[in-house]
Amino acid sequence: MKITVTSDTHSLHMHAKTPGGEIFVHAGDMTERGGWDELAAFNDWLGTIDYKHKIVIAGNHDFCFEKNLDRARGVLTNAILLHDQEIVIDGVKFYGSPWQPEFCDWAFNLPRGEPLRNKWRMIPDDTDVLITHGPPMGHGDKIRNAESVGCEDLLARIKVVKPKIHVFGHIHEGHGITTEGVTQCVNASFANYLYKPAYQPFEVEL
Repeated sequence: MKITVTSDTHSLHMHAKTPGGEIFVHAGDMTERGGWDELAAFNDWLGTIDYKHKIVIAGNHDFCFEKNLDRARGVLTNAILLHDQEIVIDGVKFYGSPWQPEFCDWAFNLPRGEPLRNKWRMIPDDTDVLITHGPPMGHGDKIRNAESVGCEDLLARIKVVKPKIHVFGHIHEGHGITTEGVTQCVNASFANYLYKPAYQPFEVEL
């Protein structure tokens, strides 16, 4: 199974190269400031790309999902929205969650420690493809001053669940692929730290 993965397109999705195929995954921050018009434009674009299945989670810029999740689902008609939810496609279990450690007053932020651990406990033990907005500690999580800002508790849960692929974004500077045991960790950020289109979607194989 080939999966096209991206994240953090920030309303720049029209610059992404999407060859088409079976599954497309977007790991959040499809908008710049979470406006409903931005979400509608992203949904229109999703309708033009040729994939059998399209899976999306929200990110910290996507305030519209936090304000009114039901309305956002109604706008996002061309993809499957996973919000602390799973879906099985051809025997492969995908699980998506939008949360990350709090920073300023962004959407889907939670304090480190028990609030985030409670979210990560919801990840099923048999997850094959994990989609979160933020990275685990030590994987694609270094900001410009080289500080790692990923989530320690997410890393701990990955070590237990051992998904085959973990897709995330959030930290634009961390774009790239690393491994944690059997898990391929993919920071699929599309924009760079200047919010310019800098990286194309990855094609990963399960």
